[in-house]
Amino acid sequence: MASAENKDSASPAAKLVAKVTRMLRVQRDWSQDRLGDEIGYSAAAVSAMETCAQPASDAMLVALKRVLSEGSDVFETARLYMRMERLPEQFQDYALLEQAAISLQLFATNVIHGLFQTEAYARALIGGGHPPLPDERVEELVQLRMARTALFDRAPLPMIEIVIDESVLHRVIGSEDIMREQLLHLVECARRRNVTLLVLPMDAGKYGEYAAGHGGMSLVETSAHEHLVYLEAQEESLLVSDPAKVSTYAQRYAKIRSQALGPRESLDLIMRLAGVKE
Repeated sequence: MASAENKDSASPAAKLVAKVTRMLRVQRDWSQDRLGDEIGYSAAAVSAMETCAQPASDAMLVALKRVLSEGSDVFETARLYMRMERLPEQFQDYALLEQAAISLQLFATNVIHGLFQTEAYARALIGGGHPPLPDERVEELVQLRMARTALFDRAPLPMIEIVIDESVLHRVIGSEDIMREQLLHLVECARRRNVTLLVLPMDAGKYGEYAAGHGGMSLVETSAHEHLVYLEAQEESLLVSDPAKVSTYAQRYAKIRSQALGPRESLDLIMRLAGVKE
């Protein structure tokens, strides 16, 4: 809902969109009514966006790009940043790195990693969390999580490797049907040529070595070939850039990987749990 409070708290991206839109509209000598007609919104909606009383929605940004961009990527870039701003605060910095990464090495404990979740699984997980969230916020977070999966088909293709603790595959989130759909989705993901999926078995530590006791992690390689590590626990996060610390995490990940099942064995296990006959 548009309000004066929104004007004061508008994000930098929302303010940029408002300023650029007004500038391009004035250059064309268009009224707010005319721009509204072109993009399928009322003049009041255009006015609210230009004053930041109601920041542009994703759908409005798509329409503005179609009508005003003239080859510029300003509105598409704004879509990315405004989407990021709606994410939980502790995740925002990492989200941008994730979307631009050339490689990711992930270790998932407790639940399926967000990049690999189905919509139903994500909705059950987010909606069932604590403290409870309003339905509108749950749906917003679900759609933002689903938007992350565009990374799988981005050009150039990022290389993604994930090690999933086997316990995650047995933990039913939402319902048996939702979980089976989620397992089948993992099978589909594992068959992508830029994805390697490994399962850390329940008995990984029975011979005295167990490298996974410190929890999950995400190792990121940027387009500039910088290596970073992202850690998250209890809605708190840490982005590690110190080379010595990153090296330690990378070595730990390599040890976890060495204790995991191979790609074929991992896929077979997931298929069995999903009830798929080979």
